[in-house]
Amino acid sequence: MRIKIPSLSVVDRYLFLELLSPFLFGMGIFTSLGLSIGTLFDLVRRVTESGLVLTVAFQILLLKIPGFLSLAFPMAILLAALMAYSRLSSDSEIIALRSLGIGIYRLVVPVVIFGFIVTGCAFIVNDWIAPAATHKAAIILEEAVNQKRPDFKRHNIVYPEYKTIKGKNGQESNILTRLFHAEEYNGEEMKGLTILDRTQEGVNQIVTSESATWNISSNTWDFFNGTIYLIAPDGSYRNIVRFQHQQLALPKAPLDLAGRRQNFTEMTISETKEYLKAVQFSGNEKRIRKVKVRLQEKYAMPFVCLIFGLVGASVGVRPQNTNRATSFGVCVGLIFGYYILAFMSTSLGIWGILTPFLGAWLPNILGLGAGSLLLAQSASLK
Repeated sequence: MRIKIPSLSVVDRYLFLELLSPFLFGMGIFTSLGLSIGTLFDLVRRVTESGLVLTVAFQILLLKIPGFLSLAFPMAILLAALMAYSRLSSDSEIIALRSLGIGIYRLVVPVVIFGFIVTGCAFIVNDWIAPAATHKAAIILEEAVNQKRPDFKRHNIVYPEYKTIKGKNGQESNILTRLFHAEEYNGEEMKGLTILDRTQEGVNQIVTSESATWNISSNTWDFFNGTIYLIAPDGSYRNIVRFQHQQLALPKAPLDLAGRRQNFTEMTISETKEYLKAVQFSGNEKRIRKVKVRLQEKYAMPFVCLIFGLVGASVGVRPQNTNRATSFGVCVGLIFGYYILAFMSTSLGIWGILTPFLGAWLPNILGLGAGSLLLAQSASLK
């Protein structure tokens, strides 16, 4: 028994071709604009003022392209849907197709399929290509101009740990149990460490050490050339222990934080998940919420392509007489409105007003609702 795979109709192929040309145009124009505004001008300034080698600047420019491609995907499909369906509407082709019994919902099926394809491409670029390329570009740039990146992964590593306790009135509150600070991390060892440890009741200790490394075999920290100060709960002196080598069973999380990239544009989904695990040990709720929101954004952003395709088609099929310039203007307005909404929603998620899921997905949910409503209104028009 053979399984028949449904083939594309003539109308579907026609609509796909109508979408493809403006989509490629949009990818080119939006990627070029992003590169020019976000990277090219800065590279030209560094070539003329900082002596950046032209070949290195060109390499950085190429590595920056995937990051801007990921931003161009949703904008390009919105422009493509607006231009394609607006032209069909202006030339009365929508009316002709509807007179043949093809409904509005059937007419937008190609753009939905096209949106899923672009969403898949955007997901691959966003997670597999852009983070590594962006990180490589940053490393090449800082090496070329002898400039260190302002990131606490290398200097001033601060890692607090908290625990939740219930007060006499039943209210929960977070108290600091351990504070880890290192002046420097060179990729192999921490230097200039100071640790405040309040994890044991009745015993507070302060550990200072010149250096420390993580011992993989015993899952402990090896501290070198340091001092342990034991302090009673009332603040009085108890004991001082000096050491040349001391193993302490402290969490590995500070090392995980120090060794990871923390620019979310340079992190894949799996790296963001690992970073979230490390951050959760700290008990810093605001930082945890921020990482959760950024993680959800990595899932939500590719689906903007599908939403924009639906919104563009829903606006385009309405009876109108528009040209390409008008479609481009409407596209820019919709993009601007969406990203303003996304910024507000993300901020509310980080502040804890919305859940991390809603903070990242709310613009998509509202966009899907608006596109569906516009499509239903267009289908009801005779």
